[in-house]
Amino acid sequence: MFYDPAAGHGLPHDPFKAIVAPRLIGWISTRSVSGQPNLAPYSFFGAFGSTPPIIGFSSEGRKDSLRNIEATREFVWNLATRPLAEKMNLSSATVGPEVDEFELTGLTPTAGRNVSAPRVGEAPAALECRLLQVMHLHDLYGKPIDNWLVLGQVVGVHIQKACLKDGLFDTHAAQPIMRAGYRADYAQIGEMFEMHRPVV
Repeated sequence: MFYDPAAGHGLPHDPFKAIVAPRLIGWISTRSVSGQPNLAPYSFFGAFGSTPPIIGFSSEGRKDSLRNIEATREFVWNLATRPLAEKMNLSSATVGPEVDEFELTGLTPTAGRNVSAPRVGEAPAALECRLLQVMHLHDLYGKPIDNWLVLGQVVGVHIQKACLKDGLFDTHAAQPIMRAGYRADYAQIGEMFEMHRPVV
């Protein structure tokens, strides 16, 4: 099968999100200028550099997280895990900016060290970030689309001690969950294997 996305796929659901999967979840916590906490998951998230560490997520629509980040220039990414899956999902509810998703989900807002945005205290890892840039994305014809790419530099890293083994972050023990396709599809890490880069 081949299809041009501009012409449509003719399938019951768009396969793009299922093909580009699994994807770590951009579980983003922010604080408004007035101090209101916000927590929301984003389906499109990734790492874009290691020196310095840079992460980013794409917001489909101008949501509270994006507005808070533009105003305060900081945010925290929280690792969504299997034990936290239901609460992460609850934080995706469409609610007004006056609603505190930490309170809604029963999660613990924990103060950041280098940013004022709170992190999820129960998350086994969290990355405090300061904003590098927000890019309003455009299509091939230069037409603005309803997506904004947010890039932040990591300025603080939190790791629960239980996830450090012999000085290494134990990804399997952390139990991260990932988006794995359509609206309700998620995955978690199963079998892992090592493969070292060749030396030529």
